[in-house]
Amino acid sequence: MSATPQVRESAAGLYRISDGPEPWPYRGQVAAVGIGHSPTLRRWDGDPETCIGAWTIRAIREAIADAGVAPGDVDLIVLDRKTTGGGSPWPAGTPVPPEIAARFHTTDDPLDGVAQLSPEWLLRNMPELTGVELVIVSSMCISMVLAAAIEAVGRGLGTTCVAVKAWHNFPGRYGVRGANSEPTVTGPGKYGTAVAGANSFNTAAQFRRYLHKYGKTRDMMAPFVVNSRANGLLMPEGYWAQHDPKPITVEQYLNAKPIAEPANLLDNDIPIHAAAAYVLTTAHRAADLRQQPVYVLGHAGAGRVSGDRYDGLAPRSTVETLEETEEFAAATARRVYRSAGVTARELSFENCYDGFSFLHPFHIEGFGYAGIGRGEALDLYQTDISIAGPHPVSPSGGNIGGGRTRWWAHTDSIQQIQRRAGARQISVPANVGLSGGFMPYWSNFVVWSSTPDGP
Repeated sequence: MSATPQVRESAAGLYRISDGPEPWPYRGQVAAVGIGHSPTLRRWDGDPETCIGAWTIRAIREAIADAGVAPGDVDLIVLDRKTTGGGSPWPAGTPVPPEIAARFHTTDDPLDGVAQLSPEWLLRNMPELTGVELVIVSSMCISMVLAAAIEAVGRGLGTTCVAVKAWHNFPGRYGVRGANSEPTVTGPGKYGTAVAGANSFNTAAQFRRYLHKYGKTRDMMAPFVVNSRANGLLMPEGYWAQHDPKPITVEQYLNAKPIAEPANLLDNDIPIHAAAAYVLTTAHRAADLRQQPVYVLGHAGAGRVSGDRYDGLAPRSTVETLEETEEFAAATARRVYRSAGVTARELSFENCYDGFSFLHPFHIEGFGYAGIGRGEALDLYQTDISIAGPHPVSPSGGNIGGGRTRWWAHTDSIQQIQRRAGARQISVPANVGLSGGFMPYWSNFVVWSSTPDGP
């Protein structure tokens, strides 16, 4: 590498979260051209070749090869340093296996490449990335990483960008570690976030209110969850397809172990160990590359920026209500549609976040997918929502169908428009798609298109 790349430790200025009426100024000028995935594991097995750093490198190299660009042409990387949302910290007092230091070029932090991912570690272990001039550190999930990468390419901060996100999962019970394993909770966490323990509690409480408000029943979610697993089994990159390729039935869903009423085990995504990467470039350059370009018509999301911080929207009180969630989702949809210059009628399919299955109705009602309004998503689920139907719902399978990563939606959306989704290819023409997440109070969505001008 000829010079040390600049590292920008915040992507806060790259998100479109205001309610201004303007369309995205770079509409159709940025395209996705490459996808790379590591294999998946339920939990890290201790092998240096499957540590999160190794699998991140594997995903990036696969994405670069998929795009048909030279590694030295990559001039921009967008990543998240954190490889856990907090549910799987490195066990306190446990040394990192010495095989890691023997296998990789390490940094001053022994957890680099194992329980986190720094730009320094990544570049030391990918010497072929000789052209990187800028690394932007994003936060939280792949939707935020992708939105920042898309905006950065649009603004000319790079011409060939790798957007990468990784999630590690160590042995042990996810989410019940560190402070969460103590008999009492101290600090800000005791006000709301630790009320009931299970991560899905708040969303489950909102959904209970939803069922009462709109006169629906929990069993109306069954077609969505069953369909999501079926679609996920058609995605060879996903966890269930790789490790337990069996569909689930309505009866299995309805009788699954309760977690946080009305949520059961199958309403919660399964934490896994994996990495994914995407190559984004200018529309001009994309025209000469290996894969069909998938153009970005616009992107927008929800959140609040203060200086270098990008955080989620705050509820009025301790716990976010259903009505706040619905308004957050609707406001995001308005921003996304304005940004992209499209309407709900022009979407060929949607891939909205479903880490807890109950989140999916909130998102698609906000977007008005298939003409639905508030309280109508579960009615849509009773129709043909399969990949063969007129309004495909979550053809990726989402987190419910592929494991907790938050990226299946983006991979599938790109592949659908490229007509290389294989057995998941939807029956209707895949011309314009929507993907993103994660929670309505803190999210980013992208509208993808087969043409730079859109529908």
